[in-house]
Amino acid sequence: MLELLAPAGSLESVHAAVQNGAGAVYLGYGDFNARRNAKNFTREEAAAAVSYCHLRGAKVHLTLNTLLTDRELPDAARVAAEINEMGVDAVIVQDLGVARMLRQVAPDLQLHASTQMTVHSLDGVKQCADLGMSRAVLSRELSRDQIAYICQHSPIEIEVFAHGALCMCYSGQCYLSSLIGGRSGNRGLCAQPCRLKYGWGKRADGYPLSLKDMSLAGHLKELEEMGVACLKIEGRMKRPEYVAVVTGVYARAIREGREPTPEEWKALEDAFSRQGFTQGYFLDRKGPDMFGTRQEGPEPRELFAQARASYESGENRKVPVRMYAMVRPGEGAQVAVQDEAGHVARVEGPVPEQAVNVPLTREKVEGQLRRTGGTPFACEKVTALVEEGLSLPLSALNALRRQALEELARQRSLPPERRSGEYHPGVRYENPKTPPVLTLSVRRGEQITPELLALKPERVYLPCEEGSAAPDTVKRCLDAGVEVCALLPRVCWDRELPLLEQQMEEMKRLGVTQAMAGTLDGVRRARELGFQVRGDFGLGVYNSQTLKELKKLGLVSATASFELKFAQIRDLSKAVPLEAVVYGRLPLMLTENCIIHNHTGQHTCEEGLRLVDRRGERFPVVKAWGCRNEILNGKTLFLADRAADYQRLGLESVRLMFTTESPQECVQALERYQGRGRYKPGEFTRGLYYRDVE
Repeated sequence: MLELLAPAGSLESVHAAVQNGAGAVYLGYGDFNARRNAKNFTREEAAAAVSYCHLRGAKVHLTLNTLLTDRELPDAARVAAEINEMGVDAVIVQDLGVARMLRQVAPDLQLHASTQMTVHSLDGVKQCADLGMSRAVLSRELSRDQIAYICQHSPIEIEVFAHGALCMCYSGQCYLSSLIGGRSGNRGLCAQPCRLKYGWGKRADGYPLSLKDMSLAGHLKELEEMGVACLKIEGRMKRPEYVAVVTGVYARAIREGREPTPEEWKALEDAFSRQGFTQGYFLDRKGPDMFGTRQEGPEPRELFAQARASYESGENRKVPVRMYAMVRPGEGAQVAVQDEAGHVARVEGPVPEQAVNVPLTREKVEGQLRRTGGTPFACEKVTALVEEGLSLPLSALNALRRQALEELARQRSLPPERRSGEYHPGVRYENPKTPPVLTLSVRRGEQITPELLALKPERVYLPCEEGSAAPDTVKRCLDAGVEVCALLPRVCWDRELPLLEQQMEEMKRLGVTQAMAGTLDGVRRARELGFQVRGDFGLGVYNSQTLKELKKLGLVSATASFELKFAQIRDLSKAVPLEAVVYGRLPLMLTENCIIHNHTGQHTCEEGLRLVDRRGERFPVVKAWGCRNEILNGKTLFLADRAADYQRLGLESVRLMFTTESPQECVQALERYQGRGRYKPGEFTRGLYYRDVE
């Protein structure tokens, strides 16, 4: 049966989830999770939650799903050791360096790949399996056919989001909150700027980035038949009553093999929704109907009162057990209890006496042992051997039953025996002393002109679709002695893979031997096609351990996250050569929903469209591979006058990222970074390299 994974922002929410049928809960402990604003658990609370869940047959998954710095990893290792000792069942991770640390500290602990890893294809899932993950949480954007295909061929368990908030951007690829507000979604502090007003003209007069909440409650049987292992409910920031309502609806529907009733759908909406729910991504029906905002209304007091009663008024969650008793003359009365997991608790009481009046009967013993009310156990069968003519007080039987169940509860709550280890950062690589070379990436082939190539950049990152469609551009680069690297899309679904592989093979035929990948699926894909692989910013390089993992995967270089400060980049132990982006309109969002089509009603992919926010900032919206969109920063990152700063960071290369620039502007920008000319963008930013990101 499908595992139902419910959110728990507090111990009360743990009770709400478990008492309403959750198979597992996920919670945050410490400061290293994607909801740092939630009330994360103390050590005592986390241990109590694990004990509470395990006693009642539920699992606990801990979220360690943010990018961490080298300085934070030792504290995260301490957290890992503590939760390993507590008996947490699995850890959800985004950061490859965190995964590496966990394998050292808690080698027996299961690792789940967070949706923050942008796993959206079979290649990504297989790469997660190769990294030691036992489960992958798929991107929310996937359609039913893609989920089914992945499940059919996956070597590990697949988890999908079934209910709750939808982010406009692919998880793990969003930089909107950090670049415009200094609060990083990859660090667990997203300020949700996508829920604010934006517009297409001069005023922010709509909500083109605010999606409705998703609900797949009407597709539970289909998801189970696909082979999905676990359904996840979003909402660690929401109140326990919400957790109780949503978990209860899903758990009953899964258990009874049905869809929610009209009353249950209404309960889901009343608990929380943004103008109803959407199944747009799952049904492959993207468009304006998927968007909505939260309409604040009166609190559903009666619904929430019923929800509170479900977890405050006794035990609704019962573990089936079998009871055994033996009452024989001359021996202490014995009672035993066994659960489905094979735990057995045996206790012994007083020796029965010869009956004077009414002897003890088997039926009487069985009746007393069945009375498990008020405990987390339900007796499904009793087997009693009671010899004739004996007497034993019922109070003694009750005491034996209570002692046996208490011992069983203790056994069920014991943490499993696991190996433990210590975190070792490992060998430190010295920074190279040579200054970094200049590389550049383009969106369009026409940005690569003879004038640009005459300036001799070290390397050009050229999108696969551009390079394969314009072989002359590739030839011009190679003839000019400029290295060409095939730039892979960060998102490519399995049904789109044949086209991408065709484009990659064409670039290979043209003499291109390297590929740049920004997600794990791209890394695996490029490697299998025989390319040398470079890592892009989408891989989230935030610490030295991630660089070691990428080296282990065979990458020849990586790109530092542009959410790091220069000092942090300098201090990274560079197991592979490192690049940093030092110019360009940084990407804020990568969206599956084509907001250009939502706005114009046509698949025009025209250039020049800009979103405007409440402060008048204008963000270019451009076409991304596969009829997706990329929202770019309104200001251009510009550091040509700060060259001395980035040249001291131990970088192998620095990249100029050309997006909306004209061919002439590309030439002028490259000249300026080579120390010539006076080019400067109209509006520019220093990015996050000089300021702290929360």
